[in-house]
Amino acid sequence: MPHPDRDSPGSAPQEAPSVLLLDDEPAYIDLLGQLLATHLACPVHCYAHPAEALQNLARHNLGLIVTDYHMPGMNGFEFIAEVQRRYPGLPVIMITAHEVHGSRHPVAGLPALKAVVRKPFRWATLAEQIALHWRRAPAPPAPAATGSDGI
Repeated sequence: MPHPDRDSPGSAPQEAPSVLLLDDEPAYIDLLGQLLATHLACPVHCYAHPAEALQNLARHNLGLIVTDYHMPGMNGFEFIAEVQRRYPGLPVIMITAHEVHGSRHPVAGLPALKAVVRKPFRWATLAEQIALHWRRAPAPPAPAATGSDGI
């Protein structure tokens, strides 16, 4: 089975460990992807469609996935379940404006889901969760003095 942390034989040199970011709002993921890539100094691969992200999992040296919950065609829990089936142990963080609790959603069956970050949030909050759940991730930056970094 292919693994997102390894290159296939004969492939190009392995990229630095990276983050996959999935949200169906392209402008949102572009902004968040730029903030994370700049401040965590790691590659960030942005996808707006769950099926496309799943097709490309093996192309990246992934250290962690960040996914939205509410997306057309496949919700975040369904996406995480498929990632978990393909790559056990790959940590996932969910971002959402919706309530997600174990009693109402299949959280208990998703050990890959390490954290849920409620929208709106400061990008540094997400960076802290990435650093917490992905040991190879760079340390998050110090909180900004202004409140203008909310997403």
